Amino acid sequence: MSDIHFDIGSLHGAYQAGTGVAEVIDAVYARLAAADDPGIFIYLADKAALLAAAADLGRFDPVARPLWGIPFAVKDNIDVAGMPTTAACAEYTYWPDKDAAVVARLRAAGALVVGKTNLDQFATGLVGVRTPWPIPRNAIDEELVPGGSSSGSAVATARGIVSFALGTDTAGSGRIPAGLNNIVGLKPTVGALSAAGVVPACRTLDCVSVFALTVDDAYRVFSVAAARDTADPYSRDIAVQPLAARPPVLSVGIPAKADLKFFGDASMQAGFEASLAMLSRLGCRLVEIPFSDFYATADLLYEGAWCGRTLRGHCRFHGGQRGGHAPGNAQDHRWRA
Repeated sequence: MSDIHFDIGSLHGAYQAGTGVAEVIDAVYARLAAADDPGIFIYLADKAALLAAAADLGRFDPVARPLWGIPFAVKDNIDVAGMPTTAACAEYTYWPDKDAAVVARLRAAGALVVGKTNLDQFATGLVGVRTPWPIPRNAIDEELVPGGSSSGSAVATARGIVSFALGTDTAGSGRIPAGLNNIVGLKPTVGALSAAGVVPACRTLDCVSVFALTVDDAYRVFSVAAARDTADPYSRDIAVQPLAARPPVLSVGIPAKADLKFFGDASMQAGFEASLAMLSRLGCRLVEIPFSDFYATADLLYEGAWCGRTLRGHCRFHGGQRGGHAPGNAQDHRWRA
């Protein structure tokens, strides 16, 4: 199993060739042990329970269950029944009695939850180091931060421990760690994936995101998970079209030169320019885009009411703690609604 890639197509090919799902689960735990990184998971599924869940899948059927036997991880601000939700805050821990809507859909499609992954506490941060648990190590270069807030999900996917992982993305948390770990990060349109059962960072902006090894895998997972959900007031119908073929020349949008800001960081500027040169060598067409509106939009988040809403939610939680409120279950976390 060490030679089999964990992208979904390769795993389905292995299953069709006679590989048992138990062998894949063995590989998951072997790869996790080889990574020797205690910061990836906050909670890991019991291997015997995972094998039992695999046995309940029945025979391999990628039509009825398009994610049959595919191992995945879940950021620990998304509910999984039977596993604690901590949002990387031990005092906040509760044990949900049902899956988040998106987890339920993936499990129904045959995917197997390996565990809950580390994150910047309460999904507030973009570096992946703001956690009381050990910090996940960047899968490409341990001298770099893993990226946040979905740090554990990105590292678990990049190291091939799982085929894909769920994160969340309010302001980059599902894309920045993907970029830093050289994998695919998909942020769907707001409302395409239900956020019911997700601890909010900013409820009106939160998205469940997908980490995967390939674009095809990310879109396959999205296609399974996307659905309107009456439990989520921001959920909406999003038509899932077939993934378009890659164009012969890839157009890449880049900030207009006049809008670039490096704040005196010469190494960052050099790295950015080197990346543009690499894209050009690969045959990409670079298209400059005016960036001032994007800066203004960022200010709405980080200097406006959205950030204030996040702070208000946290204060309500911590205020409850000071008042003797014990967060023992999901019903106690009324600020989550």
